[in-house]
Amino acid sequence: MNENIKWIAAAVAVVGLSIGGIVYFSQRDKAPAPIDEPIAALPDESALPEAPAVEHPLPAAENQEALPSLDQSDGAMKNAITGLIGKESVERFVVTDDVIRHTVVSIDNLTNPQVAIRLRPVKPAPGTFAAGGTEEALVLDPANYERYKPLVQTVRSLDTGKLVETYVRHYPLFQEAYENLGHPPQYFNDRLVEVIDHLLLTPELADPIPLVRPSVQFQFADPDLEARSAGQKLLIRMGSDNARAIKAKLRELRTELLAQKPAN
Repeated sequence: MNENIKWIAAAVAVVGLSIGGIVYFSQRDKAPAPIDEPIAALPDESALPEAPAVEHPLPAAENQEALPSLDQSDGAMKNAITGLIGKESVERFVVTDDVIRHTVVSIDNLTNPQVAIRLRPVKPAPGTFAAGGTEEALVLDPANYERYKPLVQTVRSLDTGKLVETYVRHYPLFQEAYENLGHPPQYFNDRLVEVIDHLLLTPELADPIPLVRPSVQFQFADPDLEARSAGQKLLIRMGSDNARAIKAKLRELRTELLAQKPAN
């Protein structure tokens, strides 16, 4: 499947610098304005668009201890994740370097065509992608589904309440990482719920799932499937049983997140 790394942040920076350069040199080429030209009035602040309203606010963590800085948060997050899934599972599945930033950017990009592999907070499934069938009629090999089962089992065993408790306790760091992506002032928890809803719309497909190989990478033969987001295609690739288990946990997580209410 097409999993080429795209440096989204770098691309945005290049585009931003390009636009800035165009504006700068365009302004340099213009003749100076006449002295008596009226100065444009500053915009009325009351007419400026307001920041988006928070749809799913979270409460402040009770008995909150001082959090580390985002740059120094890996130790705290590794300890927190170890408390959720155990040391062995952390070593097997989790990339603990820059874990909050990688988690935030990966979640944010799950609705996009691709997610940068280098920025994923979870290690790749072992083995390689396999196609079955014949050269004339390629299909997704069910052997792929086995690669995801250990991780899916770990996700299924998660205590959703404790997961949300950990998330709420460290939420200021997740929000900071989200704002550092360059978004307008938005609430990361709203984005998280939005991404969960998007993943829950992934179709459940019966085997066999046809593939094509127009070049080096395999693709879904159905253009509608191939056009879907990175997150939805990942759920399809892991097989319907694994996908149903992940969806069930996502529904639990969504219910628990929406049950969180700030204190009055």
